Formats: sequence, C-alpha cells, structure tokens
Amino acid sequence: MPTQTVQAQPGQNQADQDRIAKVGDAAYRIRHHALNMGEVQGQGYVGQALGAADMLAVVYADQLRFRAEDPHWEARDRFLLSTGHYAIGHYAALAEAGIVPVEELQTYGSDDSRLPMSGMSTYTPGMEISGGSLGHGLTIAVGMALGLRHQGSDARVYNFLSDGELDEGSTWEAAMGAHHHQLGNLTAMVDINALQADGKTDTVLRTEPITEKWAAAGWYAQRVDGNDVGALLAAFDNAAAQAAAVGRPSVILCDTKVGRGVPLLEDREKAHFMRIEEHEWQTCREQLTAGYEGKASA
Repeated sequence: MPTQTVQAQPGQNQADQDRIAKVGDAAYRIRHHALNMGEVQGQGYVGQALGAADMLAVVYADQLRFRAEDPHWEARDRFLLSTGHYAIGHYAALAEAGIVPVEELQTYGSDDSRLPMSGMSTYTPGMEISGGSLGHGLTIAVGMALGLRHQGSDARVYNFLSDGELDEGSTWEAAMGAHHHQLGNLTAMVDINALQADGKTDTVLRTEPITEKWAAAGWYAQRVDGNDVGALLAAFDNAAAQAAAVGRPSVILCDTKVGRGVPLLEDREKAHFMRIEEHEWQTCREQLTAGYEGKASA
C-alpha cells in the first residue's frame, strides 16, 4: 500500500490562505483556553493540549460536520478521543466550536464539573466516548464506523490516538479489522509527540517505521508535521478524497511538539504531566500571544 509524506504547498491562493488563517486562529484560541484551564488546577496535561491544538483546530474548524446546539444530532460526524487525558485540549476545542460555553472552562477538574480531568462521555456534551485506558478508542471507532455504514449513514468517524497507544496490541487488531471491513468512513489521527508516561516513546517500545506498518495493515497512510496547519489541511483533504462507505480507512500520523507555542514549556522535563508554578501562567500566555501575533504579521 502506498504511503505519503505531506507538506504545505507553496503559492496558495487567497481561499487557501483564508482557510489556513481561520484554523490557525482557532488553534491559538484552543491553546489559550488550555492554559486558562490548566491554571485552575495548577497542573495537568497542558503540554499535550498545546502540541495537539493544530490537529484539534483542523477537525473542529474545518472538517467535522456537527451542530453545536445539538451534540447528539444523528447525522453528525463522530470524533472519538481515545486518549482521555487529552480532555483539556478537547474541552478547549469544544468551547471553540460553541458546544461548551467558554465560561464553563473555568470549572475544569472541579467537583461536580461537566469537565473532568479525563474525558467522560456521560458528563460532557460532544464527548463521544470515555477515554483513559489506552488502546480502546480505535476498537470502538471500528464498531461505530461499521454500525453507521449498516444504517446507511454517510457520517464519518474520526479517532484521535497517541503514539503511546501504538504500544497496545488492541490498536493493531482494530487496524486490521478496519481494513478487513473496508471502513472508508474511518479516519484515525495519531499524535506523535515522542513522549509517554514512562519516558521517551522510542525508549519504551520502538514502533517505527509507523507509516509503513499502517500501510501494511491496509490503511491509506500519511505522515505530516502536526503543527503545520497547511500540511494538516492537505492531509485531511487527501483523506476526505479517499472517504467512501466501502474503501480504505485513512490514518494521518502527526509529528507534534509537547508545549508547542509556549517556549517556556516546550523543553520542560517531565512534560507528560506538567506542574506549572503560579507565577509562570501569565508568562505562558504572553509567550503564546507573542508567537501568534508574530506569525500573523509575518
């Protein structure tokens, strides 16, 4: 099966530039929301939220079909957050999409909040599954995509995974199942930030060559800079062109950087679960805004 490395294309027209700007603006706001939520607890999976913000922005600002006022709309596309600890980033994206009120983000992780620190579908509007125990998301996505096809729905399923989940055998069983059932309505997106709870991913369990493994399992596989909005959009467009009721499932492998957009956090040790000091939060926001405004004026 062919594989592909996707890069942003030069010479974009105005429509392309406007599209990239729209998603880039959404990614900035998602990062800002994540920092504000993190400050409520003083710690958390902030680095993952910052690193994955561009991926989440592309999904919610450009790709996903949904109704903010009706999270259970039957014809919606489904976004499944397999990595429940990334919930802080997902909540930020749900707020950006208008599904969760922005002011509710201040309740993150608090008692009786609809926004617990790990994603729970029973609590949060727009949260399709309860994540946490890694390796389960793709198995659910396969069943959901197959069920939607049996119902005659043209809705698509997007499953967000982490590179740490590629350590799990259930992920690869699900990948083979998706190919077997020819689930062309399924797109997986993998955040490859090279870090997991026990250390660097390649020291815990080497999974490379990842692209070739997905392709060998029968998927349309692309690898992309997950912090390059233009490249992400191109990859998702390629996946959308492959989408069909019966066809190859797609996977987009996204190389990202933990803490992206906030230099203070990008090279911080023990970045899987960050403790950020009280005096550092405003510096983080200032660095994020300075970088965003610098890109906008470039």
